[in-house]
Amino acid sequence: MKPGARRLVQLLFCTIAWATNALALTGEEDVVSRFVSYYQKAYAEGRDLIPAPQKPLDISSIAEQLDLQSITPEGALSGSAFLDSDGTIVKLAGAQGCLSTEEMEFAGVQTTCSMVSLAGLTAMLEEAEAGAGDAFPCHFLGQNSGSPTVRFAECFFVKDGETRSLSEVLITKGVAFASRDRTGRAVFPEYAQAETRAQKARAGIWANAQFLHPYGERYRANPSVN
Repeated sequence: MKPGARRLVQLLFCTIAWATNALALTGEEDVVSRFVSYYQKAYAEGRDLIPAPQKPLDISSIAEQLDLQSITPEGALSGSAFLDSDGTIVKLAGAQGCLSTEEMEFAGVQTTCSMVSLAGLTAMLEEAEAGAGDAFPCHFLGQNSGSPTVRFAECFFVKDGETRSLSEVLITKGVAFASRDRTGRAVFPEYAQAETRAQKARAGIWANAQFLHPYGERYRANPSVN
């Protein structure tokens, strides 16, 4: 097993334990831990509690007026969102985590598609933090009103001297999909291309041929199977 796959499997076990033990939390646990656990447990059950954008995102601003802000993640909440240290939720605009709770095998471990996405983002957050001193930059494209605040962003980190998009790396590794709008079009066309390459390479989740991805979720390839 490759070191990267081994690391992801280790994180997978830790994430599963974290999410499935959420109900055992006591009042002694801090607020952040309870918040992260609540979202992770819901996601492990196939429920993404983070809403879609209330308004169209200003995608063009990345090319026209890049404004990077440093963030420090507290923990992954889903396969494509995390809690920032300022108490807001950061949702990656270009990636969508898997929501299927159908059992699948990943790197020799029996798990679910949603848990692979959750563990994948957890691993990438750690990698991004490690290379940037516990923080990394994001460009924000919009936010939802209400509480907690949800901010939609594209985040970046440097590895081997190359600046990489967190969304694109998740998609390339096959632990998330290219985020799509309601018409099924990818928010970032280049990420759809990365998804196609990951699918052809049978990377990550794509090694399992029993699921399809139409609009950011996993569905059974054979709809007649219950």
